[in-house]
Amino acid sequence: MSGTVTLQSNKTNTVTRTESTTESPVIRWLLIGTALLFLLFFLILPLIIVFQEAFAGGINLFFQALTDPDALAAIRLTLFTAAIVVPVNIIFGICAAWAISKFRFKGKSVLITLIDLPFAVSPVIAGLIFILIFGSRGWLGPWFLSHGIQIIFATPGIVIATLFVTFPFVARELIPLMQAQGTEEEQAARVLGASGWQTFFRVTLPNIKWGLIYGIILCNARAMGEFGAVSVVSGHIRGYTNTMPLHVEILYNEYNFTAAFAIASLLALLALVTLMVKSIAEMKVSGGQTTTEL
Repeated sequence: MSGTVTLQSNKTNTVTRTESTTESPVIRWLLIGTALLFLLFFLILPLIIVFQEAFAGGINLFFQALTDPDALAAIRLTLFTAAIVVPVNIIFGICAAWAISKFRFKGKSVLITLIDLPFAVSPVIAGLIFILIFGSRGWLGPWFLSHGIQIIFATPGIVIATLFVTFPFVARELIPLMQAQGTEEEQAARVLGASGWQTFFRVTLPNIKWGLIYGIILCNARAMGEFGAVSVVSGHIRGYTNTMPLHVEILYNEYNFTAAFAIASLLALLALVTLMVKSIAEMKVSGGQTTTEL
């Protein structure tokens, strides 16, 4: 009798859950259609327009815009900045996630809040802060200038500003992943005699590799596409402190639309590659978390 009641109760709960999560076909198609229209007008259509305008003047004009000395300087500076910022963020993200997820210490919540700070501060405000710190009339600027080091309106300022706006990405992807995995495997490895580095490379790193890749992708995309903070600290010196987004702005303001869209197409291509790799990494992370939970 009790078994029958339990079975009926479970059946009732199943029906209730099914009814509460099942919508009519009209509502489902309305929601799907709304999402598809949103993606069409705000994602697919702008991408089509960017590539269409980039090749509007022909393939020769497209490659001419890409091989222009100022364009090549902007591409080199963008790649150079990303080459510095991404590895630094990898090291910081792993260290911060390891400390937050594996240890108990006072001030952990403060550390998490500081990691999230760039999400709350406008990039333009961040750029102004760095001008107040490293500018010629800032707190540290005169000292650097007296030693022949220029931060603002030079490559170091661009790197620092980009580093500020990108450093949460790797850490924010690894922290929840490492917290969900716990510390049991690391403790078992230490009990079996593994050193700290062996534990990291043979236990921790394989478990977080897809989350790490996911964070690297987001960090690299933001580093190469950052505009606000870099615009403030760069000085817009053509061929010297202009990154790809800043170069696109200058070309567009000069009504050189074909060249502007040619450079923008590179950033759009980066966005597409980022989305594809991001989707793959996201599936791997979700699969890893599901396996862990099972």
